[in-house]
Amino acid sequence: MRRVSIPARPVWQFRANLGWLYRTLGFCNNFNGLDLGEAIGGGSMTVLYQLAEARARRKVVTFDRRELMDLLNLYSRRVACGEWRDYAIDFRPGMALFSIFRHSCEQPLFAIAKLAAHQRNDRYQVFTGPRRLSQGETLADALQIFDRKPRLLQT
Repeated sequence: MRRVSIPARPVWQFRANLGWLYRTLGFCNNFNGLDLGEAIGGGSMTVLYQLAEARARRKVVTFDRRELMDLLNLYSRRVACGEWRDYAIDFRPGMALFSIFRHSCEQPLFAIAKLAAHQRNDRYQVFTGPRRLSQGETLADALQIFDRKPRLLQT
Protein backbone atom coordinates (compact mmCIF):
# COMPACT_ATOMS: atom_id res chain seq x y z
CA MET A 1 0.00 0.00 0.00
CA ARG A 2 1.35 3.44 -0.93
CA ARG A 3 1.87 6.08 1.71
CA VAL A 4 0.60 9.50 0.76
CA SER A 5 1.42 12.58 2.72
CA ILE A 6 -1.51 14.95 2.95
CA PRO A 7 -0.44 18.59 3.03
CA ALA A 8 -1.63 20.48 6.11
CA ARG A 9 -4.45 22.86 5.13
CA PRO A 10 -7.28 24.58 6.92
CA VAL A 11 -10.48 22.60 7.54
CA TRP A 12 -12.44 24.57 4.90
CA GLN A 13 -10.11 23.17 2.24
CA PHE A 14 -10.74 19.56 3.28
CA ARG A 15 -12.90 18.89 0.23
CA ALA A 16 -10.01 19.81 -2.04
CA ASN A 17 -7.69 17.54 -0.03
CA LEU A 18 -10.15 14.68 -0.28
CA GLY A 19 -10.33 15.10 -4.05
CA TRP A 20 -6.56 15.17 -4.27
CA LEU A 21 -6.34 12.05 -2.08
CA TYR A 22 -8.85 10.17 -4.19
CA ARG A 23 -7.05 11.09 -7.42
CA THR A 24 -3.66 10.20 -5.95
CA LEU A 25 -4.70 6.79 -4.63
CA GLY A 26 -6.77 5.99 -7.72
CA PHE A 27 -9.99 5.33 -5.83
CA CYS A 28 -12.13 7.02 -8.41
CA ASN A 29 -11.49 7.95 -12.03
CA ASN A 30 -14.47 10.29 -12.38
CA PHE A 31 -12.56 13.45 -11.51
CA ASN A 32 -10.94 14.00 -14.93
CA GLY A 33 -8.41 16.37 -13.39
CA LEU A 34 -11.07 18.40 -11.54
CA ASP A 35 -11.01 19.30 -7.91
CA LEU A 36 -13.66 17.50 -5.84
CA GLY A 37 -15.65 20.72 -5.43
CA GLU A 38 -15.64 21.30 -9.19
CA ALA A 39 -16.61 17.68 -9.87
CA ILE A 40 -19.57 17.87 -7.52
CA GLY A 41 -20.64 21.17 -9.00
CA GLY A 42 -20.99 19.99 -12.58
CA GLY A 43 -18.55 17.26 -13.51
CA SER A 44 -19.13 13.60 -14.22
CA MET A 45 -19.87 12.76 -10.58
CA THR A 46 -23.33 14.29 -10.88
CA VAL A 47 -24.74 11.43 -12.95
CA LEU A 48 -27.76 10.02 -11.13
CA TYR A 49 -28.85 6.45 -11.67
CA GLN A 50 -32.55 5.87 -11.15
CA LEU A 51 -32.85 2.34 -9.79
CA ALA A 52 -36.61 2.27 -10.37
CA GLU A 53 -36.09 2.84 -14.09
CA ALA A 54 -33.49 0.07 -14.26
CA ARG A 55 -35.88 -2.34 -12.56
CA ALA A 56 -38.69 -1.35 -14.92
CA ARG A 57 -36.52 -2.04 -17.96
CA ARG A 58 -35.73 -5.52 -16.68
CA LYS A 59 -38.17 -7.98 -18.26
CA VAL A 60 -40.10 -9.95 -15.67
CA VAL A 61 -41.31 -13.27 -17.03
CA THR A 62 -44.28 -14.92 -15.32
CA PHE A 63 -46.73 -17.71 -16.03
CA ASP A 64 -50.19 -16.48 -16.98
CA ARG A 65 -53.42 -18.01 -15.70
CA ARG A 66 -53.84 -20.48 -18.58
CA GLU A 67 -50.25 -21.71 -18.30
CA LEU A 68 -50.55 -22.17 -14.53
CA MET A 69 -53.79 -24.09 -15.04
CA ASP A 70 -52.07 -26.46 -17.50
CA LEU A 71 -49.07 -26.93 -15.23
CA LEU A 72 -51.15 -27.55 -12.12
CA ASN A 73 -53.46 -29.97 -13.98
CA LEU A 74 -50.45 -32.02 -15.02
CA TYR A 75 -49.02 -31.78 -11.52
CA SER A 76 -52.27 -32.85 -9.82
CA ARG A 77 -52.64 -35.89 -12.10
CA ARG A 78 -49.13 -37.06 -11.20
CA VAL A 79 -49.67 -36.37 -7.51
CA ALA A 80 -52.81 -38.52 -7.62
CA CYS A 81 -50.69 -41.35 -9.08
CA GLY A 82 -48.14 -40.89 -6.30
CA GLU A 83 -45.25 -39.91 -8.60
CA TRP A 84 -44.77 -36.27 -7.57
CA ARG A 85 -45.11 -34.63 -4.18
CA ASP A 86 -44.07 -30.97 -4.29
CA TYR A 87 -43.55 -28.06 -6.65
CA ALA A 88 -41.94 -24.62 -6.61
CA ILE A 89 -42.28 -21.54 -8.79
CA ASP A 90 -39.20 -19.34 -9.23
CA PHE A 91 -38.83 -16.05 -11.07
CA ARG A 92 -35.32 -15.35 -12.31
CA PRO A 93 -34.12 -12.61 -14.66
CA GLY A 94 -35.43 -13.52 -18.10
CA MET A 95 -37.21 -16.72 -17.06
CA ALA A 96 -39.87 -18.29 -14.91
CA LEU A 97 -39.42 -21.83 -13.57
CA PHE A 98 -41.94 -24.40 -12.44
CA SER A 99 -39.94 -27.08 -10.61
CA ILE A 100 -41.35 -30.49 -9.73
CA PHE A 101 -40.04 -32.60 -6.84
CA ARG A 102 -40.52 -36.24 -5.91
CA HIS A 103 -39.52 -35.41 -2.32
CA SER A 104 -39.38 -31.89 -0.95
CA CYS A 105 -35.78 -32.23 0.26
CA GLU A 106 -34.34 -33.27 -3.12
CA GLN A 107 -33.24 -31.55 -6.27
CA PRO A 108 -36.08 -30.94 -8.75
CA LEU A 109 -37.06 -33.97 -10.77
CA PHE A 110 -38.19 -31.73 -13.64
CA ALA A 111 -38.03 -28.00 -14.28
CA ILE A 112 -40.30 -26.31 -16.82
CA ALA A 113 -38.87 -22.96 -17.94
CA LYS A 114 -40.61 -20.11 -19.70
CA LEU A 115 -38.01 -17.87 -21.32
CA ALA A 116 -38.37 -14.23 -22.29
CA ALA A 117 -39.51 -13.83 -25.90
CA HIS A 118 -36.36 -12.05 -27.08
CA GLN A 119 -33.98 -14.77 -25.86
CA ARG A 120 -35.03 -17.72 -28.01
CA ASN A 121 -37.69 -18.83 -30.43
CA ASP A 122 -38.43 -21.80 -28.15
CA ARG A 123 -40.10 -20.09 -25.24
CA TYR A 124 -40.80 -23.23 -23.18
CA GLN A 125 -38.26 -25.85 -22.19
CA VAL A 126 -38.37 -28.93 -19.93
CA PHE A 127 -35.24 -29.95 -18.03
CA THR A 128 -34.24 -32.82 -15.84
CA GLY A 129 -31.07 -31.75 -14.07
CA PRO A 130 -28.81 -30.14 -16.69
CA ARG A 131 -30.35 -32.13 -19.56
CA ARG A 132 -33.01 -30.52 -21.78
CA LEU A 133 -35.78 -33.02 -22.50
CA SER A 134 -38.05 -30.98 -24.74
CA GLN A 135 -38.73 -27.50 -26.00
CA GLY A 136 -41.48 -25.77 -27.91
CA GLU A 137 -43.16 -22.58 -28.97
CA THR A 138 -46.17 -23.31 -26.77
CA LEU A 139 -46.45 -24.88 -23.34
CA ALA A 140 -48.49 -27.77 -24.78
CA ASP A 141 -45.63 -28.57 -27.19
CA ALA A 142 -43.10 -28.68 -24.37
CA LEU A 143 -45.36 -30.73 -22.07
CA GLN A 144 -45.96 -33.49 -24.65
CA ILE A 145 -43.07 -35.37 -23.07
CA PHE A 146 -45.32 -36.03 -20.06
CA ASP A 147 -48.12 -37.58 -22.13
CA ARG A 148 -48.42 -41.24 -21.34
CA LYS A 149 -47.80 -43.64 -24.17
CA PRO A 150 -50.33 -46.46 -24.67
CA ARG A 151 -49.09 -49.73 -23.23
CA LEU A 152 -50.00 -53.27 -24.17
CA LEU A 153 -51.63 -55.04 -21.24
CA GLN A 154 -51.10 -58.78 -21.00
CA THR A 155 -53.84 -60.92 -19.57
